[in-house]
Amino acid sequence: MGDISKDIKSKFTSSKVKALINIKYTSNWLSSRENEFFKPFGISPQQYNILRILRGAKEQIKVQIVKDRMIERAPNATRLMDKLCDKNLIERERCEHDRRVVYVKISQVGLKLLSTIDELKNVSFLDNLSEEEATTLSNLLDKIR
Repeated sequence: MGDISKDIKSKFTSSKVKALINIKYTSNWLSSRENEFFKPFGISPQQYNILRILRGAKEQIKVQIVKDRMIERAPNATRLMDKLCDKNLIERERCEHDRRVVYVKISQVGLKLLSTIDELKNVSFLDNLSEEEATTLSNLLDKIR
C-alpha cells in the first residue's frame, strides 16, 4: 500500500480531505484483510469480537451487554450469536424469572478457537508502524472523535 493519491488516482483539495478519504480507504482495506484472516476459522470479525467480549466477561452475561460492548454496532448481533451457538462456540440460556432476557457465555470450544486465533494474530495489520507511531495514530484518531 502506497500513497493514497496514487492508490485511488486522485488529487485532493486539502490535507484534511485527503486525511478523511485515507481513513475511509484504510478502514475498508483493514476490513478486507480481517475478513480474509477469519475466513478459515469460519467466523466473521464481528463474531470474533463477540467471542472476545464473552471471554473477557468470564461468566454468562445478557445479550444486550454484548451488543453494547461491540466495537462495530451490528444490527444483526442476535443472528451473529445464533450462528456462534450453532457452531457450539457460545452457549445460551434464558432467564428463569424473565423469559425475555437471554444470557450467553463462551463455550470451551469457543475458548479453544480464540486461543488458536491469538497464536496466529501476532501477524498484525500494523506491522509497518513502530510502537511510537501506533500510539501517535491512536491519539490522532481519538482526537478526531
